[in-house]
Amino acid sequence: MELHSTRALPISKLRGALKGSFALTPDSEGYEASLHRWSEAAEKRAAVVVQARSAEDVSTALLFAQEHGLEVAVLGGGHSTSGSSSTEGGLVIDLTKMRHVTVNPSSKTIKAQGGTIWEDVDLAAAQYGLATVGGTVNHTGVGGLTLGGGYGWLSGKYGLTIDNLVEAEVVLADGRIMTTSEKQNSDLFWAIRGAGQSFGVVTSFTFRGYEQKDPVWGGLLAFDTAALDKVIDFANKLVETTEGQSGMVVGIGAPAPTHEVRILTILFYDGDEEKARAYYDALFKLGPVVDRTSEMTYKQVNSMLNAVSTHGDRKTQKGSAFTAPLPASLAKTLVQDYSQFIDEVPDAKKTIILMEYFSQRMVNNVAQTAMSFANRGFHYNILFSTQWTGAQNDAKCREWTRNMGRKVTNELLKTKNNDGVGEYGNYDGVSSSSAQDIFGINYERVLELKKRYDPKNIFAKGAVFDV
Repeated sequence: MELHSTRALPISKLRGALKGSFALTPDSEGYEASLHRWSEAAEKRAAVVVQARSAEDVSTALLFAQEHGLEVAVLGGGHSTSGSSSTEGGLVIDLTKMRHVTVNPSSKTIKAQGGTIWEDVDLAAAQYGLATVGGTVNHTGVGGLTLGGGYGWLSGKYGLTIDNLVEAEVVLADGRIMTTSEKQNSDLFWAIRGAGQSFGVVTSFTFRGYEQKDPVWGGLLAFDTAALDKVIDFANKLVETTEGQSGMVVGIGAPAPTHEVRILTILFYDGDEEKARAYYDALFKLGPVVDRTSEMTYKQVNSMLNAVSTHGDRKTQKGSAFTAPLPASLAKTLVQDYSQFIDEVPDAKKTIILMEYFSQRMVNNVAQTAMSFANRGFHYNILFSTQWTGAQNDAKCREWTRNMGRKVTNELLKTKNNDGVGEYGNYDGVSSSSAQDIFGINYERVLELKKRYDPKNIFAKGAVFDV
């Protein structure tokens, strides 16, 4: 796609074709605000931003972009650090005005428009005593997380977000608007569950909901680094023994105000406080230096990680995976590497390493080939989320993040069975991975469907396809 001057584009024609949506250009009020993303390093100056309010206007915008040779980017929550929701000189389909959620209590389904964030879904579902598997940061976009798979606090009970997707409305590159489900356009439905960013613009998602009326428990415990071995030992045992009611994320960070390196645990228990504290008693006995745990309603759970996932600054991410038990030696190496890094780059002290200990049993009850997502297996995600200030630190921070991901992947290859690719596409923010890396055993079918539904590779911001 070529870069275009806005002056050369028939913007008035586009605006006239839109029915209720707005097309912003650099001279429009609201244009500058529309460029903001979760990471400042992912912001680019689009030629046109279409703030869509309907699937029909998304279709109009897509056809306009292709007619005039414009690169297409789709904005939902804007959390991608790779810049996939931005474009330099292209057209952004901005879904942030499409945030309506409809709950059907009789069928226990939750229908969310394409621009919703998880907070929208959690709050709407809670009004009916329902919940579904959503993002662990509630200002993450529903679209991005879902189309790449979706792990969450309820995965131990109900699997991935895509395992609970029952229907979606998709706008294809040729402008067609299609409803997809297991019974309707099932090939496309298979493809979007894992590879969705490469197939179209999803303007609504319908999820299966579950009763979640009782209080739950969770929050943060922080420890001195001397407690590392015992914290990791507890987490390793948790994923072997949990029946899905519990999960934890182990972090390595340097939280304010002291910015001392700490071992952070974000805990979840689907039950009351008495049972939860008994379950996590071994951690409390280690003497946490910070205790911010409490009983809460489920709609609050997906905000527990918001404090380490704030908007602003420059960011990059890289994911990998590990098998349990995670060796204590590897955990110690991660702490050492982290400490050295923030000493060398003090402007990156908001960086955090997160290891997700969510039970994989329900995830693995679904066949590896049931949908395009190919990361099922008894391994667990680790995320290097690097945050810094100053463009002068870009190269150093991105290289450190890339190297850390490589280090953990090398360890994984020593122990991993052939039970999934060991790479979560949503966490690959350093650079776009090849489609073969992301889709593994499903690659050939994903490629076949990509050629059918998007032969010109209009949706080229996800995994790299050779089409």
